[in-house]
Amino acid sequence: MVVRKIRQWIGVIPLLALSLDLAGCGSPSTTTAKASSSIVKGTIVVALSPQVSPNWYFPELSLTADSGVNVQIDSLLYKPLIYISSRTDQFEPSRSIASQVTWNPQGTQYTIKLNPKWHWSNGTPVTAQDVVFSWDIIKAASSGASNLPWGFAGMGSGGVPTIWKSVVAKNADTVVVTLTKPRNQEWFLHNGLAQITPVPKSVWDKYPDNMIQELAYIKSVANTPTAAPFKVVDGPFEFKSYAPNQDWVFVPNPHYDGHKPLYSKLIYQYESSSSAEFTGLKTGTIDVGYLPQSLFNVRSQLTHDVFSAYYTPSFNYILPNLSPKAPNGIGLAFQELPVRQALQYGVDQAAMIKTFYHGYAVPSYGPVVAKPPTKFFDPALAKNPYPFNPERGKQLLEKNGWHLVNGVMHKGSLSLQFVLDYVSGSSTAESIVELLQQDWAKEGIKVTLVPQPFDTIIAYSPADASQWAMEFWGGGWGYGGAYPTGGVLFATNAAENSGSYNSPTMDRLIEATYEPGTPQQILQRLYQYEMYAALNLPGVYIPDAARFREHAVNVHNTLKYRSSPQYWYMTKSS
Repeated sequence: MVVRKIRQWIGVIPLLALSLDLAGCGSPSTTTAKASSSIVKGTIVVALSPQVSPNWYFPELSLTADSGVNVQIDSLLYKPLIYISSRTDQFEPSRSIASQVTWNPQGTQYTIKLNPKWHWSNGTPVTAQDVVFSWDIIKAASSGASNLPWGFAGMGSGGVPTIWKSVVAKNADTVVVTLTKPRNQEWFLHNGLAQITPVPKSVWDKYPDNMIQELAYIKSVANTPTAAPFKVVDGPFEFKSYAPNQDWVFVPNPHYDGHKPLYSKLIYQYESSSSAEFTGLKTGTIDVGYLPQSLFNVRSQLTHDVFSAYYTPSFNYILPNLSPKAPNGIGLAFQELPVRQALQYGVDQAAMIKTFYHGYAVPSYGPVVAKPPTKFFDPALAKNPYPFNPERGKQLLEKNGWHLVNGVMHKGSLSLQFVLDYVSGSSTAESIVELLQQDWAKEGIKVTLVPQPFDTIIAYSPADASQWAMEFWGGGWGYGGAYPTGGVLFATNAAENSGSYNSPTMDRLIEATYEPGTPQQILQRLYQYEMYAALNLPGVYIPDAARFREHAVNVHNTLKYRSSPQYWYMTKSS
């Protein structure tokens, strides 16, 4: 997958999480508000997803910290070089450091002009040298050295670092990026250049001659927002204070060169569970939150809130660990396509949508789904290639050498019994895995369910393949304004290929999506990749749910500008 900046293809989007909606909507020029006399100062409290905490404040993210909440928090403090609207799939200069991007016909050289209006909060301008320094960090972090704190790598994440020949500051407001080979220009704009979020070189460049030390330094302060370097930002907010597992407080950046927030304080609040979050909405201690799917039928209790449902560009799946290091050899079993097909036959997406999502979900049959409407969706995948049929799944296993012994399928020394780690705090996630456990048992697949905090789930994968067999982090992957080529997720050894999936055919199809061509050729190559991903099952697809947003009646613009709270505003309570 997902993209860098907005990192939708790379960042995890936990189900139901309000603050993790990475896609911006609308244009700053269309912001509307009531008469200024009705706008009031105050504090807006935003609920985080259950048991989710920000833990990395530097905008180039650790692989194990690359979650939607960190992306959201980072976007408060730093502006992206390239902002891609997931609504229009277009570069929006008004919300970017760059004012213009041009390229040569071959797609090998890209010239980026910076808008001189943008400044750091200490008064110095955002320059091309800041962009180059930020690229140097990404390049070093993608070298694969075992002692580096994080890694960006692979064509799915914009060809970092292999096809980036050079990134040069031509002058203070011009950066020239040269590639080693021709690429689809729109793909590189979306998935390559949009990865860069500049940081001030004058503040962060502590070890100009030793990038290993530089990265180690960044890691040492990345989860310490009170560290001195974080005081110099160019985003709409500044960090104020935090109490771990309680709240994270931000205030407007008075030196911000864009649309300044009209309220006094923004608080992201930790939630122990979905029910606790619902109570906060009900009592008014939360101003902007989400409606848990499990409490949909009692939403009428939220008498002072406004409800809305919407879809973001994403898909949803459960991740099997195909690594030989997976516990009890289960990775070797998952490597067999018939096993993955049996797992998929045991997924009752229709029942999940009706029962757990109250009709507000769309089936995931592959890595791009039908809602919201997008040209990237292959119409051939409107039909499920693996409709729910546990008996067919069982027969498929038996046909391929598996035998039922005491209710569990065995094949030689392998058995289809394993632990599924799933995100705790969400009763919907719990209901989903319980249904899967029940239906997979009909096929001779025995699953033990273990709830885990979200941070533990994403730390397991891909950090140590021996720690987990299958995991469900509570949601899917968003691709927002990116080209959903899948390279960062499903290409062999890709940065976010946490399940160790390996397919030469997949690699070839993904590679083809990067090649230049006519718009029709490019789209057909994407469809070929999607169909193969749907049939070959690098993951177990489950429905992709709509997001339910709740906001207090006196808080406005939260749906139009979901991830841009500088455009929200408050009015007097009725």
